[in-house]
Amino acid sequence: MFVWEGVSEFVAVAESESFTAAAKQLGISTAQVSRQVSALENRLNTKLFYRTTRKVSVTEEGAIYYRHCRQVMNGLAEAERAISERRDTPQGSIKMTAPVTYGEQFVMPLVNEFMLQFPEVEVTMELTNRQVDLVEGGFDLAIRLGRLSSSSMMARKLASRTQYICAAPMYFEKYGVPHSLSELRQHNCLVGNSDHWHFIESGRERSVRVSGNLRCNSGFALRDAALKGLGVVQLPDYYVAEDLANGSLVEILAPFREPEEGIWALYPHNRHLSPKVRLLVDHLAKACGA
Repeated sequence: MFVWEGVSEFVAVAESESFTAAAKQLGISTAQVSRQVSALENRLNTKLFYRTTRKVSVTEEGAIYYRHCRQVMNGLAEAERAISERRDTPQGSIKMTAPVTYGEQFVMPLVNEFMLQFPEVEVTMELTNRQVDLVEGGFDLAIRLGRLSSSSMMARKLASRTQYICAAPMYFEKYGVPHSLSELRQHNCLVGNSDHWHFIESGRERSVRVSGNLRCNSGFALRDAALKGLGVVQLPDYYVAEDLANGSLVEILAPFREPEEGIWALYPHNRHLSPKVRLLVDHLAKACGA
């Protein structure tokens, strides 16, 4: 009869690693969350959390229990979606994630347009450059850039992007222009999330490890550094297309440029793609493709 009591509170604490944050998420008091979790531990006769004044973390038993509870809660959410989707007008919640900069600049404006068209749809967007677990996090949809590493996801290509190696004319005037991949190692390369840049040489993929005096996970910051002549940068077209067109940046090593990469919509294999999510993916594909 009481088997479900405390489970929602337990999952919220496990995911937020905080009783206070879990209480805020659930809209109840911290004391109530603590009571429910303690009652659950007593019922299971198992300690689910390690508690200190600074941190809350799951025990080994807590991690096992969390995985099962998360699956059950995802199943309940799926059941609610299945019911809501029987209605004619798309409504209900969509939880999605996208990379920070691309999400801010391109995805969210399109999502906002979609919500204007379907005002009964609620969207929770997590902008992060981490590769979050869609199933464990209960995500309906993810936008990913470039090569896909996971085969456990269904993917639909929304658009393409091209990576350019470029620098400001003032940099080349001072340090010269590299004409081969081996020469690239002699230059100050402005590094983003990876210090390996990928190329095509003699029809085969080649990875070159680069280095420089700036490492930053912001494409806008790297573009600004390149425009100011600090070094050579590799960035997608949506950062540098205008600069390349007006000559503020100059592309190099064009014969070695990789083919276009995909921009993808991903969703779990075991997650039914609901009509509202399918409509959103269609909307994104149409706009991104254009």
